[in-house]
Amino acid sequence: MEEEFNFDFNDDAQRSVERYEEMIRNQDQYFFDAQAFENIIDYYIEKSDPVKALQVIEYALNQHPYAAIFFVKQAQLYFVTNQLDRAFESLEKAELLEASEAEIFILRGNIYSSLDQHELALENFKKALEFAETIDDVLLQIAYVYQNMLDYESAIIYIKRSLEINMENKDGLYELAFCYDILDKQEESIQFYTEYIDNDPYSYAAWYNLANSYHKLDLFEKAIDAYDYAILIKDNFASAYYNKGNALVQLDRFAEAIEVYKHTFEYEKPNADTYCAIGECYEKLEMMDEARSYYKKSVKMDPKLADAWFGIGVTLNFEERYFESLHFYKKALDLDGVNPDFWFAMADAYYKLGQMDKSVDAYHQVLLYNPTDVEAWLDYSTVLYEQGKLIDASEIIMEGIKNNPDAAELYYRMVAYLFAMKENDEGFAYLETALSIEPEKHYILFEYLPQLQENGLILEVINRYIK
Repeated sequence: MEEEFNFDFNDDAQRSVERYEEMIRNQDQYFFDAQAFENIIDYYIEKSDPVKALQVIEYALNQHPYAAIFFVKQAQLYFVTNQLDRAFESLEKAELLEASEAEIFILRGNIYSSLDQHELALENFKKALEFAETIDDVLLQIAYVYQNMLDYESAIIYIKRSLEINMENKDGLYELAFCYDILDKQEESIQFYTEYIDNDPYSYAAWYNLANSYHKLDLFEKAIDAYDYAILIKDNFASAYYNKGNALVQLDRFAEAIEVYKHTFEYEKPNADTYCAIGECYEKLEMMDEARSYYKKSVKMDPKLADAWFGIGVTLNFEERYFESLHFYKKALDLDGVNPDFWFAMADAYYKLGQMDKSVDAYHQVLLYNPTDVEAWLDYSTVLYEQGKLIDASEIIMEGIKNNPDAAELYYRMVAYLFAMKENDEGFAYLETALSIEPEKHYILFEYLPQLQENGLILEVINRYIK
């Protein structure tokens, strides 16, 4: 409710409240001018006491029955207490008294917007534009309605109009970035924020949104530079530090990322996501004790963060503590059972523990959720091959090829299986296909079955494709 109102409490307001409360205690009737009543109403709103605020409005309307402002405030209170029919009635009374009051149409637009009656909301907000002294916030309200209608192109038009009037409106800058992101128009976003910065080079929000757009286009160096400008302007900008850390991770600059992530703790309380991100950086640096320490901090703060439980499992797997790692992989899967990476790790751990049936089941889950994971198709077939199930292994690779027809690795593996099954003619056909896709990867064939290097016919076919 406090977001709906803005009250500057001063000595005059304090005296009005004290006098009003004295009147209530004495069960008397005092006269207050309209401004005094507004102060008293706003006081109770600030105290989050809508019941008393509405009582004050009744007194105010008895003494000032033609003051539209009290009907507007009454409607605001009915709105925030979910008495929408009463809110509409109060706005109708206010409009009869003062038909050019912009706040009437803004509030009515907000109510219609909350009811997802978008056209009526737009009608009222656009009416408010005719009467409002400053229209940048009204234009943003219109943009929000278009966003709710999933009409992001129209939303962008109104956000830009709002920013033309008030370049300092940070909400507008962030909403514009959101719309460009939804529409996947990062280039347009970059162009807009670059031009905006030319006019206002000290807008930390513009630099931040520019950085985010660079990040989404994988232009990580440019993103880092833009985050640095945002931080230079606003040195306590925790979100900019965090996103800069993410960009550094993408460049494998893990030690730098750790320091940047830790900077966020100077300006906001530590949170589970940041602890998890730091843990992952230590993991990539193969500093597993430190990684595990931060992952544990993460799950202690948020026991439902699956990535952190998974991270603990990864550190244990690295130390060949496979049985222990399974416990944490299972914790992660309990929270996110459709994550193919978690299932892949489970499959690998079961394989290393010699529990082949469970490994096969886990690989099946990986490919159920991510059939484009070429590595999983290869590993799944390997488990079957090592159990002597050559036909099953070849069938898995065939299924993998159907889902990934351009993956040369799968064709090379199929060649190995076909030659192992003495189906040489079909093996040569698959070899030709593999070589036509990626001839330089022919070494994969020999890594899996080294004896094929002694097959002169295979070498002859390969030499036709290798320059």
